[in-house]
Amino acid sequence: MGLFQPTPSADSATDRTRPLADRMRPRTLEEFAGQEQLIGPGKPLRTQIDRDDTGSLIFWGPPGTGKTTLAKIIARMTKAEFIEFSAVLAGIKEIKQVMADAERARQYGTRTIVFIDEIHRFNKAQQDAFLPHVEKGNIRLIGATTENPSFEINGALLSRTRVYVLQPLTEDQIVQLLKRALMDEERGLGTIKLRASDNVLKRIASYTSGDARSAYNVLEVAAGLAQHAGTQPPEITDDIVRDALQKRTLLYDKAGEEHYNLISALHKSVRNSDPDAALYWLGRMIEAGEDPLYIARRVVRMAVEDIGLADPNALSLCMAARDAVDFIGMPEGNLALAQAVVYLSVAPKSNALYTAYGAVQQDIEQTAAEPVPLHLRNAPTGLMKGLGYGKDYQYAHDVEGKVANMQCLPDNLRDRVYYRPTNEGIEKRIRERMEEIRKLRAPATGKKASHLKKES
Repeated sequence: MGLFQPTPSADSATDRTRPLADRMRPRTLEEFAGQEQLIGPGKPLRTQIDRDDTGSLIFWGPPGTGKTTLAKIIARMTKAEFIEFSAVLAGIKEIKQVMADAERARQYGTRTIVFIDEIHRFNKAQQDAFLPHVEKGNIRLIGATTENPSFEINGALLSRTRVYVLQPLTEDQIVQLLKRALMDEERGLGTIKLRASDNVLKRIASYTSGDARSAYNVLEVAAGLAQHAGTQPPEITDDIVRDALQKRTLLYDKAGEEHYNLISALHKSVRNSDPDAALYWLGRMIEAGEDPLYIARRVVRMAVEDIGLADPNALSLCMAARDAVDFIGMPEGNLALAQAVVYLSVAPKSNALYTAYGAVQQDIEQTAAEPVPLHLRNAPTGLMKGLGYGKDYQYAHDVEGKVANMQCLPDNLRDRVYYRPTNEGIEKRIRERMEEIRKLRAPATGKKASHLKKES
């Protein structure tokens, strides 16, 4: 199987057996839509291309933003040999063969660009196979990935490449691409003389989430449906677009970065008391097919991290939402989750428990683990009593105010304060109660029990 895949010629772009998205692939930077922050006049990538000094690159961005197209344009503009293969199909043997061919080609003055689609799918050993050849300059590596390179690409390889982030195309940019495809008689659908209103094209653009390839695919299906509808001239209507779309494609990967981006947006919207934003991000996750129990678990976490004792009912309501999702399933359970996130959004906020436990964790890690004070230990045997277990323990119920003046922390953490309630919600009452407790525990008011009690 040959790995060399030459850049398609202009003639092949008119092959009507190829998908519309492939036929309409831009051949020059002037035809390229979007990514002005990279390829606009004077921008970093454009400058590198114009100087024929791109080096090795990683293109990171969502599907359909032009990663492969940019690589092919660079190869064409720099007159380099272009080798393209997919990380899904290639192994170490194929990589080594390509590298050997590229090294020989360099000796004869031919530059080679190796384009790897879905480079994040390569394992460490496969990625390491490129390192010496990138360092020697035998190849210019261009990798395309939808995943965060920081997590998916080896640090050694990442340090030898420059990462460019491609953004989803805007709706207006998608609409312009669709109009071009409708008018282009050479590569597009111009010979069909299709009609489509701006509103219809905007609907396709909005439903394809900035993915040009997906938009072209929808347009191509809609064009076929319009032709079979029998109207003259054929027109793409809202109903045809609905049939072509079937189900909106949402940019989402349960194991990828977008998964974490959306849950982060949901959590931070709740924390910022924004129920509308919280509902929106919740809906994005649910409609994209996220595991509802995963969302429920994270919502419970929000209740204890950002509301805490400012509203203890928040945790109970979130646990009930989790049980509702588990009991009735989806889509009925989506309203239980919606109720929970709105409740959390409007609830009084406090991270006092969160910070208190963080301080406890820090002390556990950084201080000596002193033994439990003898007076706090239970003494079920005579030997243990003889050793002083439980000696001087004060039974709080026998003390005025039910608060004994007794140290309960180890000596090295004596008087340490972890929990500092806020003035939000119920924590305001908790704060007042803690002040009462502090006064009752003070030596001036504390009254030691007249007799000892065994810990129950």
